[in-house]
Amino acid sequence: MHVLDATDRRILTVLDAEPRATVQAIAYRLGLARGTVHTRLDKLQTSGALRANSLRLDPPALGWPLRARITAEANQEELEGMIADLELIPEITECFAVSGPSDLAIEIVARDADDVYRVTQEIMKCRGVIRTSTAIMLRGLIARRQHQLL
Repeated sequence: MHVLDATDRRILTVLDAEPRATVQAIAYRLGLARGTVHTRLDKLQTSGALRANSLRLDPPALGWPLRARITAEANQEELEGMIADLELIPEITECFAVSGPSDLAIEIVARDADDVYRVTQEIMKCRGVIRTSTAIMLRGLIARRQHQLL
Protein backbone atom coordinates (compact mmCIF):
# COMPACT_ATOMS: atom_id res chain seq x y z
CA MET A 1 0.00 0.00 0.00
CA HIS A 2 1.33 3.39 -1.01
CA VAL A 3 1.15 5.98 1.77
CA LEU A 4 0.14 9.32 0.29
CA ASP A 5 1.99 12.43 1.33
CA ALA A 6 0.88 16.05 0.78
CA THR A 7 2.49 16.23 -2.69
CA ASP A 8 0.76 13.03 -3.83
CA ARG A 9 -2.56 14.37 -2.57
CA ARG A 10 -2.07 17.68 -4.42
CA ILE A 11 -1.27 15.84 -7.67
CA LEU A 12 -4.28 13.54 -7.29
CA THR A 13 -6.55 16.49 -6.51
CA VAL A 14 -5.53 18.14 -9.79
CA LEU A 15 -6.08 14.88 -11.70
CA ASP A 16 -9.48 14.36 -10.07
CA ALA A 17 -10.57 17.82 -11.26
CA GLU A 18 -8.77 17.62 -14.63
CA PRO A 19 -8.24 13.96 -15.60
CA ARG A 20 -6.56 14.88 -18.90
CA ALA A 21 -4.02 17.25 -17.35
CA THR A 22 -0.51 16.71 -18.66
CA VAL A 23 2.52 16.22 -16.45
CA GLN A 24 3.70 19.67 -17.51
CA ALA A 25 0.36 21.29 -16.65
CA ILE A 26 0.26 19.62 -13.23
CA ALA A 27 3.85 20.66 -12.52
CA TYR A 28 3.15 24.27 -13.50
CA ARG A 29 -0.09 24.47 -11.52
CA LEU A 30 1.52 23.04 -8.36
CA GLY A 31 4.93 24.71 -8.72
CA LEU A 32 6.73 21.37 -8.95
CA ALA A 33 9.40 20.06 -11.30
CA ARG A 34 8.11 17.95 -14.19
CA GLY A 35 10.41 15.13 -13.15
CA THR A 36 8.93 15.16 -9.66
CA VAL A 37 5.38 14.92 -11.01
CA HIS A 38 6.35 12.20 -13.49
CA THR A 39 8.08 10.11 -10.79
CA ARG A 40 5.16 10.54 -8.39
CA LEU A 41 2.63 9.52 -11.05
CA ASP A 42 4.68 6.43 -11.89
CA LYS A 43 4.76 5.41 -8.22
CA LEU A 44 1.03 6.07 -7.81
CA GLN A 45 0.24 3.93 -10.85
CA THR A 46 2.62 1.12 -9.86
CA SER A 47 1.18 0.99 -6.33
CA GLY A 48 -2.40 0.89 -7.64
CA ALA A 49 -3.35 4.18 -5.97
CA LEU A 50 -4.00 5.68 -9.43
CA ARG A 51 -6.10 3.48 -11.69
CA ALA A 52 -6.32 3.27 -15.45
CA ASN A 53 -8.17 5.96 -17.38
CA SER A 54 -10.67 3.40 -18.65
CA LEU A 55 -12.48 3.59 -15.30
CA ARG A 56 -13.87 6.95 -16.43
CA LEU A 57 -15.97 5.29 -19.12
CA ASP A 58 -19.73 5.65 -18.64
CA PRO A 59 -21.44 2.31 -19.40
CA PRO A 60 -24.90 3.83 -20.15
CA ALA A 61 -23.32 6.17 -22.71
CA LEU A 62 -21.70 3.11 -24.32
CA GLY A 63 -25.00 1.22 -24.65
CA TRP A 64 -25.06 -0.57 -21.27
CA PRO A 65 -27.90 1.22 -19.39
CA LEU A 66 -28.52 -1.43 -16.71
CA ARG A 67 -26.32 -2.36 -13.80
CA ALA A 68 -26.89 -5.28 -11.50
CA ARG A 69 -25.25 -6.71 -8.41
CA ILE A 70 -25.09 -10.48 -8.37
CA THR A 71 -24.13 -12.34 -5.23
CA ALA A 72 -22.88 -15.87 -5.63
CA GLU A 73 -22.24 -18.79 -3.36
CA ALA A 74 -19.15 -20.70 -4.38
CA ASN A 75 -17.41 -24.00 -3.89
CA GLN A 76 -14.18 -22.72 -2.32
CA GLU A 77 -12.19 -25.64 -3.74
CA GLU A 78 -12.85 -24.34 -7.25
CA LEU A 79 -12.22 -20.65 -6.54
CA GLU A 80 -9.27 -20.17 -8.90
CA GLY A 81 -11.05 -21.83 -11.83
CA MET A 82 -14.21 -19.91 -11.07
CA ILE A 83 -12.40 -16.57 -11.11
CA ALA A 84 -10.72 -17.52 -14.40
CA ASP A 85 -14.15 -18.33 -15.88
CA LEU A 86 -15.69 -15.10 -14.55
CA GLU A 87 -12.89 -13.03 -16.10
CA LEU A 88 -14.04 -14.27 -19.53
CA ILE A 89 -17.47 -12.62 -19.16
CA PRO A 90 -17.05 -9.08 -20.56
CA GLU A 91 -20.15 -7.68 -18.84
CA ILE A 92 -18.58 -8.21 -15.40
CA THR A 93 -17.11 -4.90 -14.29
CA GLU A 94 -16.11 -5.85 -10.72
CA CYS A 95 -15.97 -8.89 -8.51
CA PHE A 96 -15.26 -8.98 -4.79
CA ALA A 97 -14.87 -11.73 -2.23
CA VAL A 98 -17.28 -10.83 0.55
CA SER A 99 -18.20 -11.98 4.02
CA GLY A 100 -21.67 -13.12 4.95
CA PRO A 101 -24.04 -15.64 3.38
CA SER A 102 -22.53 -15.17 -0.12
CA ASP A 103 -18.95 -15.57 -1.24
CA LEU A 104 -18.82 -13.13 -4.15
CA ALA A 105 -20.35 -9.77 -5.06
CA ILE A 106 -20.28 -9.33 -8.82
CA GLU A 107 -21.25 -6.13 -10.59
CA ILE A 108 -22.37 -6.37 -14.20
CA VAL A 109 -23.61 -4.09 -16.94
CA ALA A 110 -26.36 -5.09 -19.35
CA ARG A 111 -28.40 -3.77 -22.26
CA ASP A 112 -31.80 -4.80 -20.83
CA ALA A 113 -33.45 -7.20 -18.39
CA ASP A 114 -33.08 -10.14 -20.80
CA ASP A 115 -29.37 -9.36 -20.99
CA VAL A 116 -29.13 -9.42 -17.17
CA TYR A 117 -30.72 -12.86 -17.27
CA ARG A 118 -28.29 -14.06 -19.97
CA VAL A 119 -25.23 -12.81 -18.04
CA THR A 120 -26.53 -14.41 -14.85
CA GLN A 121 -26.86 -17.71 -16.71
CA GLU A 122 -23.26 -17.35 -17.94
CA ILE A 123 -22.15 -16.81 -14.35
CA MET A 124 -24.05 -19.94 -13.27
CA LYS A 125 -22.05 -21.96 -15.83
CA CYS A 126 -18.73 -20.96 -14.22
CA ARG A 127 -16.85 -23.64 -12.31
CA GLY A 128 -17.63 -23.57 -8.61
CA VAL A 129 -20.72 -21.32 -8.71
CA ILE A 130 -23.44 -22.95 -6.62
CA ARG A 131 -26.23 -20.35 -6.71
CA THR A 132 -26.73 -16.68 -7.41
CA SER A 133 -29.04 -13.86 -6.41
CA THR A 134 -29.52 -10.77 -8.58
CA ALA A 135 -30.48 -7.20 -7.74
CA ILE A 136 -30.94 -4.69 -10.56
CA MET A 137 -29.77 -1.20 -9.68
CA LEU A 138 -32.73 1.07 -10.39
CA ARG A 139 -31.29 4.54 -10.00
CA GLY A 140 -27.99 6.10 -9.00
CA LEU A 141 -28.34 8.27 -5.91
CA ILE A 142 -24.70 9.07 -5.13
CA ALA A 143 -22.30 8.76 -8.06
CA ARG A 144 -18.96 7.04 -7.54
CA ARG A 145 -16.81 9.58 -5.78
CA GLN A 146 -13.37 9.48 -4.32
CA HIS A 147 -12.12 13.04 -4.11
CA GLN A 148 -13.18 13.18 -0.45
CA LEU A 149 -10.62 10.46 0.32
CA LEU A 150 -7.71 12.75 -0.48
